[in-house]
Amino acid sequence: MKNILITGGTGFIGSHTCLLLLEKGYNVFIIDSYINSSENSLKKVLEILENKKQSVRKKLYVIEGDLKIKSDIDKVFQSSIKVNKSIDAVIHFAGLKSLSESINEPLKYWENNVVGTINLLKIMEKYNCKTIVFSSSASVYKAKSDKLLKEDDICEPVNPYGYTKLTIERILCDLYKSYPSHWRIASLRYFNPAGAHYSGLIGEDPFGNPNNLYPQITKVAIGKLNEIKIFGSDWGTKDGTGIRDYIHVMDLAEGHLSALNHLLKEKPQNLTINLGTGKGTSVLELIKIFEKVNSIDIPFSFDKRRQGDKAFVVADISFAKLKLNWEPKFSIEDICRDGWNWQLNNPNGYLN
Repeated sequence: MKNILITGGTGFIGSHTCLLLLEKGYNVFIIDSYINSSENSLKKVLEILENKKQSVRKKLYVIEGDLKIKSDIDKVFQSSIKVNKSIDAVIHFAGLKSLSESINEPLKYWENNVVGTINLLKIMEKYNCKTIVFSSSASVYKAKSDKLLKEDDICEPVNPYGYTKLTIERILCDLYKSYPSHWRIASLRYFNPAGAHYSGLIGEDPFGNPNNLYPQITKVAIGKLNEIKIFGSDWGTKDGTGIRDYIHVMDLAEGHLSALNHLLKEKPQNLTINLGTGKGTSVLELIKIFEKVNSIDIPFSFDKRRQGDKAFVVADISFAKLKLNWEPKFSIEDICRDGWNWQLNNPNGYLN
């Protein structure tokens, strides 16, 4: 069975992907600095699997480290060799992701996201590990009114976060071109991850006030926030609020596994793939669906538009279906149900 390194493996998407990989029998190595996540997520991952009578503790290796420090990354690869499980591939989640913070602290984002990735790639080269699935973002795209976004559409980020993701994609492209017979690369541009594992044991636990809409909704529902602020009521959409493509986190985890398996069995290549649902949901629609599914009221008010926001951001996922034989299984209702189940059972996140 393959040995996989997950950077940022204790985070929201990382922990759900870690669960899936362990469930499928992979050996999983994790490097995480815990600056935006909790190692308790992995304890819950193990609990979920043990409840299913799967003993995977000997398949999970966790090292605290920072990608800005090359010796930390080197330590993970050395550790894998010591246990005779040399790392075969990397799934790279680690990085900062707040759009607004990236505008206020751009150097922090360029250092963490881009320099950290360059360090990772250098160490991968050192150990002849040349398969990587990269966590990119739909924030790289230029807005396109009401058209679905395709992988070959124009990329024109509007904030430093988006630029760091696009820059990393270009670094990976250059790397592939320099050794086209060696590197296997997939950059996954995903849209709006939301929801949680159906068990309610792992989910999204943003530090401080969440920036994304969905965790704001659950925080209002649990009483941690007073109301939702909707930024803009005049977007030119059916109800005047922004439309986004919300994808269940477990569908996203499956997408990473599909990309990983594709790279490992096919010839060297460099892929860019959207992961979404292809279906748009407006801010008001999401609030109403959450209210209906969970029988709870979510108060909201309107505010002015935010810098960098777009009216319509929805994926064309035809390439993912074709190339990876992947498509989402969960609905927006599932997202609302599972995310609320997590929040209700963990009102203080992983601090419970």
